[in-house]
Amino acid sequence: MVVGGSCRVKSAESDPGSDRAGPNIDRKFWAALAMFAVLAVVVWLTMGDGSVPVFGRPVELKLIPLIVIGGLVLRMVLARKAEKIRREAASRE
Repeated sequence: MVVGGSCRVKSAESDPGSDRAGPNIDRKFWAALAMFAVLAVVVWLTMGDGSVPVFGRPVELKLIPLIVIGGLVLRMVLARKAEKIRREAASRE
């Protein structure tokens, strides 16, 4: 019996060399990508048809949150690629 101690549980996600980390990360990636797609559709359908001048040219208000969502998707894709490269390098060692 441990009193006042802490117990650490090591998950597959925290261990890059784990065989289970790959499929779990891939599943989360595709789920997040689907959520970003749903969010983009909701933005497109609910935002009004207003426009604001940007550098003297009118830009639809819908495009601003879509550009932000696109940037987040790009960051997520690049992080996934970097993680795959790290996993491959760790498995070679």
